[in-house]
Order: sequence, then C-alpha cells, then structure tokens
Amino acid sequence: MSPRGRKAALPDDGPKTSRGLLDRDGTRIVVRCFDEQERTHKDYDFTGPPVAEELRRDLAAAFERRTAPGAGLTSLESFDKPYFAACQLARYLATLPWPPARMADLTPEHLDGFYESRSHLQSSVTELGTLKRLLARADGLSDAMAGKVREAGPPSRRGEPKTSYTKDELRRITEAARSDLRAAAARIRACREELRRARSGDLDPGGDRRLARRYELLDWADRFADVPRTPPVRTGRTAGKCFRLPWVQDHGTVSEVVSWLHLTGDEAAAGAILLAALTGQNPGVILQVAAVHHRADGYAGAAGTAIVGLNKRRRGPRAHMSLALAEVPDWISIPGNPEDVPARDMLHTPFGVYLLLHELTARSRELAGGNRLLVGFSDRGGRGAGGGVRWIGEADFRIRRWATLHGLTADNLDADGKSVPLRLTLGLIRLTYLELHQRPVAHTEQTLASDYLGRNRGNLAGYQKVVAATLKDEVAKARARGAMTLLTEDDLRRAQESPEAVAGEHGVDTATLKRMISGELDTVMNACAGNRRSPHAPAGQPCPASFMLCLECPCARALPRHLPLQVLVHDRLAERQSQVTPLQWAQRFAAPHAQLADILARQGEAAADNARKNATDADRVLVERFLSRELDLR
Repeated sequence: MSPRGRKAALPDDGPKTSRGLLDRDGTRIVVRCFDEQERTHKDYDFTGPPVAEELRRDLAAAFERRTAPGAGLTSLESFDKPYFAACQLARYLATLPWPPARMADLTPEHLDGFYESRSHLQSSVTELGTLKRLLARADGLSDAMAGKVREAGPPSRRGEPKTSYTKDELRRITEAARSDLRAAAARIRACREELRRARSGDLDPGGDRRLARRYELLDWADRFADVPRTPPVRTGRTAGKCFRLPWVQDHGTVSEVVSWLHLTGDEAAAGAILLAALTGQNPGVILQVAAVHHRADGYAGAAGTAIVGLNKRRRGPRAHMSLALAEVPDWISIPGNPEDVPARDMLHTPFGVYLLLHELTARSRELAGGNRLLVGFSDRGGRGAGGGVRWIGEADFRIRRWATLHGLTADNLDADGKSVPLRLTLGLIRLTYLELHQRPVAHTEQTLASDYLGRNRGNLAGYQKVVAATLKDEVAKARARGAMTLLTEDDLRRAQESPEAVAGEHGVDTATLKRMISGELDTVMNACAGNRRSPHAPAGQPCPASFMLCLECPCARALPRHLPLQVLVHDRLAERQSQVTPLQWAQRFAAPHAQLADILARQGEAAADNARKNATDADRVLVERFLSRELDLR
C-alpha cells in the first residue's frame, strides 16, 4: 500500500528464468546452472557430444542432479568440471566399435577404458573421480556399474613437490606488482581528471583535430570501455563483426586506449598477487573478493580498516567469513631497509591495496555489472556487456603471463648456471605467506602443519634449523629455571611424626605443610605454598599467572597425588606436536614438556606408567579444561 492509499503494484506473471534441463524445441538438450554467489547462470549444451541421443539425455539428467541446489556444487567453475568429464566420456565412447546407446548399457569396462585413455594426463585421477560422482546421480545404471562408480579410485598422482618462495623472490614479486599498480593509478587518475575538464569545458581543443579525437576516445572509453567502431559487417567471413575506425590507431591499440581509464587484465592480476601476498588467502577467495565492504574505522580512525565478506565455498555451511583488511604494514614483503618505505605507503598494507583497487576499478565494475573487486580489460575473447571489461576467473594462466612479462626469475640457477624463470601461482604465494607468518589463515593449526607446511619443500632446511635452535633454547631455559620441588611418599609418612622437620626441608611452615597435604592448596599439577608471595605479582597480591607457570615457580610443591595429572598434561603436550607447526610447538610447549619430562624421570618410569593407568575421568576433564585455558584468569 502506498502512502496515498493506493495498492502497490505486484509482479506480473511474465516468464521466469528456468533452471535445470531445458529441451529447446526438441532439438537442443541444455542444462542451465546458476552460480549461487554471483547470481549469474550458464547453459551447458549436451546436443554436441557424439553419442546416441538417449545417452546424451541421460548424461544431461545426471548433470542436472549433480548441479542442483544442495548437491555440493555452487559456482560456475565447479559446474564446468562434471560437464567436461561427461563430454570426455562421450568422446571416448564414440571411438568404440559398439558404443553404448543408453545409460543402462554402460559397463565397468567402459569406465576402466575411459581411465586408460586419460591415464597419460596428470589430472586423470581427478577426472575419473568427477565422472564417478556424476554417474552416481544417473538413473538406469546396471548393478555392476552402480557398484563400480562407488568403489575407491586409483591413488592420486603426486606432481612436483610444492616449493614456497624465498624472501628475496617474494620481494621481487611484490615490488613488480606495486610498480604496476602505481603506474596504473597515476595513468587512470590523470586521464580521469583530463576527461572531467574536457567535459566541463575547461579544456578546449581549438583547431587541434588530434586533441579533439583524444577527448572523444576518453569519453568512449569511460562510457563503453571501447573505441568507436564501424557498423557490423553483413556478409563474408567477418559477418557480424565491428572494426575500430581507422583514425583510432593513431592513438594506439584498443587495449592502450581503454586502459587510459581502466585497469588492464595484467594490472588486475598484479592486484590479485599483491592481495594474496599481504593476506595469505586462498586463490579462489582472492579472485572473487567483493567490492562491498564495511569501514570498521568509521572513516575517522588513525588506522583504516575494511571488513570484507568472503566465501570459501568448499567449507560448506562455514563458507561465509569476514576478512579484516587493516592499515598495518606487512614488513616481511618490503625492501631490506624499512626507512626506504613511507610508514603509510598504501601498497604495503592490505587496506591500502584494497582501497586503491576499489578506486581504480569503480567505473569498470559499473560497466561489467557485478560486484567483484578484480576486474580488468582484455581485448581477447567474446564481447559482452561493458565491452572487453571482465572479471578475472581462473587466473593461473594470467598470473604466469604476468610473471613472464616481468621476466621474474628464481633464486636457484640451472645446471648451466643460467637463470630459471619463476613459476608463479597464487597458491604458492599463499604457501609462502603461511611459512613466513607461521599462523593459519581460514583453516586450523593442524591443517597448517600437515597440509601446508608439512608438504612444503621450500626453505625446509632453514626452517628445520630455526625449529631445532628454538627447541634447544626453550629446553635450556626450562632446565635453567629449576625443577619443581617434590614431596615423596616417604616425606608424607615422616610428616605424620615430625611435621616440623619435613616442613623445614621443603621451605614451608607446619601449617602450610598440613594444608598442602590435605589438598587445600592444590592448583592443577601441584600445591601452591605461597599464593601471595608469587614472583608474578606484587607482594601481598594473589598470583594471576597461568597454572602452567607453576612448573618453574619456587612456590610450587608436587605431591604423589599430582602425578596422574602431570602424566596426562605431559602426554597431551606431546600429542600437540602433530596438531600445530613445529616452530609453534617449540615456542609454546617445548619448555613445559621438558619440565614435566624431568619430573616424570625423577618419579621413575614405573610410577609414571601406574599413574597413567590409574588416571580418573575427573583427572582427564580437569586436564582438558586446563589446556583449553578455561582455568585462566580472563
């Protein structure tokens, strides 16, 4: 209802956009799929595969179910893979003397033959798995074939081991990317100002025809991301094509003219490289980062911060997450002398890079009609809305092209002592970020340790030396701080007859000894003989330190009843070696692990084994709460 009491207009009953299997006039078999995030769609044509029509329809129906909402695939890139696998299967079947005519005719031998025909490719195992998941959605499979598509496939083939970049290589990469973006910013800002002045009348070309045409080209590039062209050719090989007007070439190629006001595809790739180097995010997340953001600093803070929503699709229900891009320099990637770089250089902070890309791609995004940040002009491929302005999709080829254009080389030389071209991918940039920062990015510490750093063959020897040195230092510190005082079973028996003597031997008074024996002063792995005499707090104040620090505190006393808890904590710290990176474990847990190992050694192996067996469920719960820091003061 409108404010004047009129009924609001309702949507009409016009045609709706269809999804799924479309049979266009009985001649074309098409499956329309929608990207859940981009709100775009793509039609996959099953009319062309060279097999019987019934089998093509069966494959299309299986593809429709595989790409339906809730089936696990959500992006156009993920839809391409089962479609490619289906087309490759059809091409293989067409080479057989008696190709199957329908889904029920497929046999396990057909699947084995398909794999053999693709086995020379590195991606053959992945293709086979994709095809099996597609066929699992098909109707009419024989029992033998249904069992075949559900059995385990051949083991994955390991390619070349992943190798992170050295610091010098990373600096060369980021310096080249920054150079590209600085040049693009200077060019686009200058041309935008020139266009503004030309449109307002401040610039008058007078009788200069070349200058007048330059202003005309600026206007075309701004409004269409294109140059003036001829009408479409009506006949011949070039029918339907439009060609640039002859005089345009006096000002440069189409790419050169359009790039006056828009980023090129290579410059957009430089932006992706720099964002990856400063955030360590997945390549798919970087390429699809949105231009919509929230300024957490309210445009008034000393340090700018932008919150950007990300979508890591393969995480399923946890796909949506937020990334805080702060105006804090990442000094790992800057030149060796920090004084050479201004403290507020925007291209040394994630916030600065994001803000610059947001500014330079603003008009391009309007023409392309989407919300992705990384968009650039390309004079190749089909022409759609916005001319040649398009989003960067699977950009590994563009990243490799960018590295080739800049002549980037690796630190290592070949056998002849010549420079080796640098193999550049966003995935390796992410791996380098994780190794240099030693902290997880959108994954767990265990994933960081096992799936990333554990498989990295980059600076492995240097990393191992750092870990070994840190481990040695932490163990030496732990032993230099002294061991916790232990009260044995014999001490407890003697305390019943001569409490004064036992109290004097352990540096406490008789009343404190009795409270320790009764359990009144227990923390987790010991009893505390001086809560208000702690080295971690002013005299007379309660100790605020973590109970883990009791292992090196002069106020701590361990009694026999504490041994099960000490054994459990020791074992749990040992388990965490496989859950975090080696360097993190050495920095955080090596010292307490060494201290507990000394305590257990003093108690004896047999006593430690008995304590491990006799630990109660209550002990395990207490240790779990202790190690999850539930018992710490907040």
